[in-house]
Amino acid sequence: MLLFVFSYLGGAFTIVSPCILPVLPFVFARADQPFVRNGLPLLLGMALTFAGVATFAAVGGGWVVQANGLGRIAAMAILALFGLLLLFPSLADRATRPLVAMGARLSEAATPGGGSDGTFATSFLLGIATGLLWAPCAGPILGLLLTGAALKGASVQTSLLLLAYAAGAASSLALALLVGGRGFAGMKRSLKAGEWIRRVLGAAVIAGVVAIGLGLDTGLLSRLSTASTASIEQGLLDRFHVGRVRGAADALPPGPLPVEGVMAPLSGAVQWLNSPPLTAQSLRGKVVVVDFWTYSCINCLRSLPYIRAWADKYKDQGLVVIGVHTPEFAFEKDIANVRRAVHDLGVTYPVAIDNDHTVWRAFNNEWWPAHYFIDGQGRIRAHHLGEGGYAQSERIIQRLLAENGAAHVAGGVVQVQGQGAAAAASGNRTITPETYIGYARGRGFASPGGMVRDERHVYSPPSPLTLNQWALAGDWTVGPEHAVPQGPGGRIVYRFHARDLHLVLGPSTDGKPVRFRIRLDGQPPGADHGVDVDAKGMGVVAQQRLFQLVRQHDGVRDRTFEIEFMDSGIQAFAFTFG
Repeated sequence: MLLFVFSYLGGAFTIVSPCILPVLPFVFARADQPFVRNGLPLLLGMALTFAGVATFAAVGGGWVVQANGLGRIAAMAILALFGLLLLFPSLADRATRPLVAMGARLSEAATPGGGSDGTFATSFLLGIATGLLWAPCAGPILGLLLTGAALKGASVQTSLLLLAYAAGAASSLALALLVGGRGFAGMKRSLKAGEWIRRVLGAAVIAGVVAIGLGLDTGLLSRLSTASTASIEQGLLDRFHVGRVRGAADALPPGPLPVEGVMAPLSGAVQWLNSPPLTAQSLRGKVVVVDFWTYSCINCLRSLPYIRAWADKYKDQGLVVIGVHTPEFAFEKDIANVRRAVHDLGVTYPVAIDNDHTVWRAFNNEWWPAHYFIDGQGRIRAHHLGEGGYAQSERIIQRLLAENGAAHVAGGVVQVQGQGAAAAASGNRTITPETYIGYARGRGFASPGGMVRDERHVYSPPSPLTLNQWALAGDWTVGPEHAVPQGPGGRIVYRFHARDLHLVLGPSTDGKPVRFRIRLDGQPPGADHGVDVDAKGMGVVAQQRLFQLVRQHDGVRDRTFEIEFMDSGIQAFAFTFG
């Protein structure tokens, strides 16, 4: 319920966000008309269309993005015609072709002096067109909703959460529309300026269409910070621990552990590594730890040393560890990639390949990593989400083994020292957040002109970058999941604050390795290089995985990171920090 409240509030905050500006002309073009028959259906159509398109875009893949692109073009054409008819009423009078006639009927509902207060249906249709054009800033709350939708698939909850977000935006716009309507009515009475108002609104609508067509709604406006709500949204999420990693209690409660449910089936796994297929029934009599992970997730990599140690320490006392590999990126669905990662990471316990997120949904899971502790009767007795809490988690294992009749359960807790990317996080709570490079979930992008979707475009970085901003330089094509340079010399720059900087990368589609060079504040990294580069900043991408590029050794401060690719075809997915 709390997430629904925050979804609504996140939408309501958009009224003070620059990203709402492109749709305001379409909304205020109806400000002097009766709200119930004009403003309300327009906002309803806008909210329903956005929620539907966002749901399908999050779960449907590239074809949905392309289909919505066509819908946006059609919507822009309709609303541009709507603006022209407001600006030039004589054009509507002379219209004879079907499309122009339709536009005349639509504009009649919003045109002062048109002889009608309009109908619910015409306003609702204009709301649908507006909803196709609306691209709100992907702040923390909307980012949380879209990420959950992409991972958990289409569901009633997904659509309702996105609808709550859209309803929040519609509510704040409705308030502005009601207030604005009175102002417009007053202007008409005092200035007799109906024709002038109509022309101004028509010009504003056309300007809004042009701004959307130029990508300003998702580029420049999304970077303006004068009315940014991201800090407010993130503060709400942090205050109530919504969308953040949650862990086990510092101390185990006295008495038996509670029963949280029964172990979900594992039948959705498409393949198993290190083991024949396992089932919940075949595991009865064993204590089971189910670890949801994916091999390019830095949080998962930092947890793996503990999971491996538990599997080795308690394997002869009745413990079975199962790693459920649930991919985030498309390349993590490649079983050969997973098999290689399992080998390189020293994972010897059973691994279920959950490419379709079936096991993930069966457990109603939402996190990487997530650990579920299951007793010998197949009951979930505890769970832990995210990193940390390793000592408490191990004591849960010991208690369940003792309950299951194991004699002489090993005591103490394992002492693990992770190496490279698996080393423990710095513990700094003010680090730069995880950042996706694809446009589906990307934020903080600062190249002038904004991000161009699915088309080649020459980018340049601004000077200077502010903290937590990143930019592209050179000829790139940005897709929903990753970006690809179209020739040698493509660069990414990022102003960050963290001890460690990681970047998920993949070689070119033909499999050829890609050479790269990194700099910190314009210089080779020296002692601050990560495990995947040398002191001169040189490295090679030959596999699709997470690369540790920076590890600062002399304190944490704001730094400007730059990576340049000497070969074409690299696939850049996401930054993570630690």
